[in-house]
Amino acid sequence: QVQLVESGGGLAQPGGSLRLSCVASGITFSIYSLGWYRQVPGEQRELVAHISSGLTTTYADSVKGRFTISRDNAKVTVYLHMNSLKPEDTAVYYCKANRGATAYWGQGTQVTVSS
Repeated sequence: QVQLVESGGGLAQPGGSLRLSCVASGITFSIYSLGWYRQVPGEQRELVAHISSGLTTTYADSVKGRFTISRDNAKVTVYLHMNSLKPEDTAVYYCKANRGATAYWGQGTQVTVSS
């Protein structure tokens, strides 16, 4: 059974930092592309950052220079380091693992940025 379990969300002040983690099980982690997405109520889920199996990274324009995605294949974990947080970063953050047409999602972790 495939599982992706996110953690690290919570409340942060504007300008603060958080690190999200997503631990995978049930897949050959190293061959999957991994992504972090976020969703606010009433809006579509959007891609925040992506890292390929070959370590190529891409970012949404809104988070470039502030967020960093990384992966540790030995720990079957993908991370999202979030710095200089803004209130508009408030959302539920999801990790996704995909290979071709196969995709798996985590259950999400809430990030709230507020003073």
